[in-house]
Amino acid sequence: MNADSNEEAVYIEGLMKRFKLVDIRNEYQGLVREATESNMSHLEFLKRLLEIEAEGKNNRKQERLRNSAGFETMKKLEDIDYSFNPSLDYNKITELGKLGFIDAHENVIIIGPPGVGKSMIATGIGLNACNAGYKVLFINAKDLVDQMYERMQEGYLREALTKLQKVQLLIIDELSYLKMDKEKESLFFQIIRQRYEKGSLIITTNLPMGRWDEIFTGKLAATAILDRLVHHCHVISITGESYRVKGKKN
Repeated sequence: MNADSNEEAVYIEGLMKRFKLVDIRNEYQGLVREATESNMSHLEFLKRLLEIEAEGKNNRKQERLRNSAGFETMKKLEDIDYSFNPSLDYNKITELGKLGFIDAHENVIIIGPPGVGKSMIATGIGLNACNAGYKVLFINAKDLVDQMYERMQEGYLREALTKLQKVQLLIIDELSYLKMDKEKESLFFQIIRQRYEKGSLIITTNLPMGRWDEIFTGKLAATAILDRLVHHCHVISITGESYRVKGKKN
């Protein structure tokens, strides 16, 4: 490479760094060689460069969304063993995995005993949402309520609720293992009310909806919360044995 070519290369590298064209910067020299060898047109060369950058940016965005979602595992919907549990509705779960319910601001409630795959289904749908560019938060129900309570005690409840409102899919896992007092119940109700017809929820629980008064302070509170949740809602009811004891029978 002569001095002029080297100077041009340095200049081009500087511009790509300045405009944060990470993937073009990494790939353009190879593409230049390919374009020269295949007599690629200028338009096709430009198109390929832009596609490389777009794909890279999209992949990094998906990774950021997955990492910030708080998933406990990275299980995909494709990892579900439907043959083990015939009560799993493949068509319904697959359809929810297409994410139309998020754009429609609808909710999903997944009900079933421990170990039947509730969290796995919620995670799989959440991963699909991250890969489609949606902001997702996966959080245990007790942790969510405790965090909101702490923010309220610190005087930052409004800021915490505003931040939560920006989440396009909120997944509340294990709405079963807690008993709320009036204050925490009020906080939970605010979260549900804030998202009503504006943002989507997935809730996993061991308790049938008729027993949600065991979580809240009574039937009146449970009904007020359920009214908003089930107005636009898909319910998945799962029965059967736990996946966690699946291997013990062999």
